[in-house]
Amino acid sequence: MLSTPEKALFLLLIAATAAAFLQPLVLRYRLVRAGRPENRFDRLAGRIARALGRVLFQRCTLKPVRPFTGLMHAFIFYGALTFDTMTVNHTLEGFFDGFSLFGRSGLERIFSWTVNLFGILVLAGVAFLAVRRFLVRPAAYAVSRKDSAIIYASLILVTLTYFYFEAFALAAHPGTESWAFLGSALARGIRESGLSDAAVAGHFRAGWWAHILAVFGFIAYVPHSKYLHMITGPLNLVFAKPGMGRTFPALDLESAESFGLERASDWKWKDNLDALACMECGRCQDVCPAYASGKPLSPRKIILDQKSHLLALGVSRLAGPREGQPPLVPQVHPEDEIWSCTTCGACMDVCPVEIGHIPKIVGLRQGRVLSEGAFPAELNGFFRGLEGNANPWNVGFSQRGQWAEALGIATLAERPGADWLLWVGCAGSFDERGRAISAALARLLRKAGLDFAVLGSEEKCCGDSARRLGQEYLFQTLAMDNLAVLAARGVRRIVTACPHGCNTLRNEYPAFIDRVPGLSPEQRDGLRSLEVVHHTELLARLIAEGRLRPRPAAGDGAWVYHDPCYLGRHNGVLDPPRAVLRRLAGDAFRELPRSGRNSFCCGAGGGLMWTEEKPGQRVGVLRAEEIIRSGARTAATACPFCLTMLGDALTEAGGGVEVRDIAQLLDEATA
Repeated sequence: MLSTPEKALFLLLIAATAAAFLQPLVLRYRLVRAGRPENRFDRLAGRIARALGRVLFQRCTLKPVRPFTGLMHAFIFYGALTFDTMTVNHTLEGFFDGFSLFGRSGLERIFSWTVNLFGILVLAGVAFLAVRRFLVRPAAYAVSRKDSAIIYASLILVTLTYFYFEAFALAAHPGTESWAFLGSALARGIRESGLSDAAVAGHFRAGWWAHILAVFGFIAYVPHSKYLHMITGPLNLVFAKPGMGRTFPALDLESAESFGLERASDWKWKDNLDALACMECGRCQDVCPAYASGKPLSPRKIILDQKSHLLALGVSRLAGPREGQPPLVPQVHPEDEIWSCTTCGACMDVCPVEIGHIPKIVGLRQGRVLSEGAFPAELNGFFRGLEGNANPWNVGFSQRGQWAEALGIATLAERPGADWLLWVGCAGSFDERGRAISAALARLLRKAGLDFAVLGSEEKCCGDSARRLGQEYLFQTLAMDNLAVLAARGVRRIVTACPHGCNTLRNEYPAFIDRVPGLSPEQRDGLRSLEVVHHTELLARLIAEGRLRPRPAAGDGAWVYHDPCYLGRHNGVLDPPRAVLRRLAGDAFRELPRSGRNSFCCGAGGGLMWTEEKPGQRVGVLRAEEIIRSGARTAATACPFCLTMLGDALTEAGGGVEVRDIAQLLDEATA
């Protein structure tokens, strides 16, 4: 198709584009490689298969959050795959006149139809996104406006120049229309216009060059833009570790020279890949309770600030002396930003490329707490309580079991070998609302005929809040002490009403079993096989087995359920609490607009139960307002923290809604 001089010019264009594309790509690869080592190569085949499934079927973008926007992104994604294939064909066609990757087969006809279809869908998707970004202008789209404009213009230009080329290619070669319905229609119009063969041939050649220049120009721009996520996003999915919001790698507190994230060189290579994989879509910001309530935190900003810092440092400073790098807090991330996160996990759950926002925020907190002793002033009492009496209220640890004594509940010391340990938790032991939950759950276990006991004063805080507030040393101390007690008492099954305790015992403690001194191999094996369930899981099971027979609840009005973040989103316990509530409320049970994995936080997670919530609104008030708007008369939850936060917020809002724990509601309905 091309003359010899044109082929030489085209080869120079290919080389220049390759250099423009690869040079920044190599830089970003080196930035990732400069991160601290971390093994994310285990089960690599399974990782790749999972990532391919999420990408090829667009499960990463087709989510309940922004479903129509996700559909438009899917149009552009499949269009990109189609046009990438066409670009290969288009390039080779320059050297070999009439070249076709699929020959003149049925597959070629299908492909020509597909290119036309996705060309139209790409234009529709770009138009929708451009209107959203530049006319509707939601807060989540308030960044990267110039970059977005260049990307949208490039996609439109690539698509239109292709149709321009195809129309004149088909007009110049009658009988080759295949199933290219749009190109064929345009070609018919060209032939009927009376253009000379020479003019058609000239447009054909100009169209080829126009499309090539548009495509290769866009390729050269991609590494400098957020569109790079087309490459880094799938890689990030390969190396993602689902569940990273509910547990964190254990710090080596004995031999480590630094703790958490203090300098850029503390980031692991996967952290750096996260920063380069961000789509800048803002979904994380949309669902963030801190952002929604006016706090100085946007999960997207956390990642974009990290990316900017990486690129500003460059490879030499990132790999150079750690002391020469500025501290991440406050130079990169403001102090009040990192203390606003509830660790609810909503950001990570909606992220199309599964970026780990929470581990970074907790890592920044660890750096402040462990290395600098810097944290919000109101946490002084919290940490003192854990250090002195193993509970946030700083009540004498000997009083932990007093509520149980009043109900005649035995301790494991008094009743060794009990089938179940009721892990009460700090709220269930010392908070008035929490003790009411504990008492209701104990009565239900008795009604079901279960053999259970408590630890009493031998139980200590599980350490959930301490860990998420960055006090890893205190968390590990509590974890080791609790594991030693569980092993000594031969505990095999645990039920708890606290999702935070359930998550900690189930998912975080196993990493420390081999660190507990003085345990026998049998005791360590017993801890590894420990069954930990949330009370809603056990209660639903007891109802299904007929061991609890609740009667339908009395009273008028609808019932709703607030999913605790650490139960529903982090641990996937969604059906058991609903099974219990449907048994109690029947048709009066209804879902809140944000429920299940998409539930909205109460504001207590991440240790923020123990801090002053400022600035902006209280997160719990936003949730309470949603509950009131639902028209419900009864709001059920399954977490003592949620009960406290929503109870206070609903009382303040004055909506006449009663909030109770599921155990309390079930206890009242069960003889």
